[in-house]
Amino acid sequence: MKDKTKHVIIVIGFILIIFLTFIVNIIKEDKYISKTEKRRLSQFPKITFIELINGNFANKLEKYVSDQFIGRDLFRKIKSYFSINILRQKDSDDLFIKDNAIYKMEYPLKEKNIESSAKKISEVYEKHLKGMNVYYSIIPDKNYYLENDDHLKIKYDECTKIIKKNLQNLKFIDITQNLELDDYYRTDLHWKQENLQQIVSKIQKEMNLENNYNVMYNKMEIGDFYGTYYGQLGIDIKPDKMYILTNNTIDNCITYNYESNIKGKIYSSNYTNDTYDIFLSGAVPIINIENKNSNSEKDLILFRDSFGSSIAPLLVENYKNIILIDLRYMSSKLLEKYINFKNQDVLFLYSITVLNQNILK
Repeated sequence: MKDKTKHVIIVIGFILIIFLTFIVNIIKEDKYISKTEKRRLSQFPKITFIELINGNFANKLEKYVSDQFIGRDLFRKIKSYFSINILRQKDSDDLFIKDNAIYKMEYPLKEKNIESSAKKISEVYEKHLKGMNVYYSIIPDKNYYLENDDHLKIKYDECTKIIKKNLQNLKFIDITQNLELDDYYRTDLHWKQENLQQIVSKIQKEMNLENNYNVMYNKMEIGDFYGTYYGQLGIDIKPDKMYILTNNTIDNCITYNYESNIKGKIYSSNYTNDTYDIFLSGAVPIINIENKNSNSEKDLILFRDSFGSSIAPLLVENYKNIILIDLRYMSSKLLEKYINFKNQDVLFLYSITVLNQNILK
């Protein structure tokens, strides 16, 4: 009899927990941004007849419930800890830890996506850039520099072959030998600005620019940096330190955000979620940097992803203006609306992970 009563109490308790969790998830306010994962969270999907019939509503609802579930961050931490430390799995949702750093398995190389990305760059070249000095470079994922590691990774050399085949009219700048593992953040996918002098020097040499390797910078500490991988994995690990490089030229540069029509500085103090957004206010479709101290009349058009935000300030010494364009957020069909293509230098600078996703518009 006692056992039966105990079982009934357990069943009722379990039902109450499920019911209360369901109620709390309904009444709690949805979050728009995940500060730990540094991404936008799914919102309740719009209900339409077509979405119901084709199954899109169910898929979107499932993602919404997963993103908005109460205690999501706690459950993610428990899952990652259990997978890596208890089950001794090599990774948790493609994220893994090695030598007190977090990595993500970016795999496989999607050849069709690489070809599509290259063709998009080629389309921009054919329409706007013929006769100009046009260069491109591919930023390796930091896994490329991991030694004696058996985790899956994108084959950089194969990616390069596909890109070269489709971009024969552009000059390739190979930067693989100018980077190493320590040049990337331990908790994030991005490179460290304070370690980019060799990359800048290589780009200057290949683009026939004045080498400003001896330009003096002040290295300023911003504070602890918990990168994207830190938030996604959910396991406590020592954060990175973030630094920015500045000098009189950078301090006097003026930025203009075409989307918001706002002028500002190269280093933004208005970032709220991701500290990496200190570089040029984060992901924006098109932004111009005007060098007030420039002795040059040359301009650079930099087609880039987020990696370009941190290296662009180190190239301002060579140009009067640098126009940064992010084709992930802006259609190439709109370029003529904002840019008068003439005799600018042009650099396509993309990470291999972006090219592998085929998200250029």
